Amino acid sequence: MSKSCVITGKKTTVGQNVSHSNQKTKRKLYPNLQKRRLKNPKTGRIVTVTISTRGLKTLRKWDREGKAYDLDELKKISLASH
Repeated sequence: MSKSCVITGKKTTVGQNVSHSNQKTKRKLYPNLQKRRLKNPKTGRIVTVTISTRGLKTLRKWDREGKAYDLDELKKISLASH
């Protein structure tokens, strides 16, 4: 499973835990990624994608507005950016 969202490009980032005495230690901040089987509107086929919850809201918005998108193309672009 890829570690980034196909729509928003969200991925794991690095931050710090800060104690009361202001000591800092490294930590990872993970996005809310979900593995979903979605219908690709361009081809009508089911595609499995890794998508953030924000990306799911964006897809719902695009569907409401009638915006054309291709999940296969978005998936290829996302994998190529790694």
